[in-house]
Amino acid sequence: VQLQASGGGLVQAGGSLRLSCAASGRTFSGYIVGWFRQTPGKEREFVAGIDWSLRWTYYAESVKGRFAASRDNAKNAVTLQMNSLKPEDTAIYYCAAGTIAVMRPSMFDYWGQGTEVTVSS
Repeated sequence: VQLQASGGGLVQAGGSLRLSCAASGRTFSGYIVGWFRQTPGKEREFVAGIDWSLRWTYYAESVKGRFAASRDNAKNAVTLQMNSLKPEDTAIYYCAAGTIAVMRPSMFDYWGQGTEVTVSS
């Protein structure tokens, strides 16, 4: 599975962005698709995830109520709608796919390139 993340950019605090993770090579069926983020000097941290087949969603406490992961069947993609953005959401965001619903980077097999999100105060 090859993943392509897109949608990052610069936004003011309180604004919104929508990230997309598109798959090529096969569909997301049977996969958990996760979003992680990383800032310099810090470990990659879990943000949100979705079970493509069951549509279960998972969120880090820091983004609950603000971020929403969903599937786009037509595009074979997973989107991450990010609302009420805060400066501390600034990071490079990565999408990943795996088959085990454990939201740790090591449990994901395929990774896309990052897309940068910057939230100004």
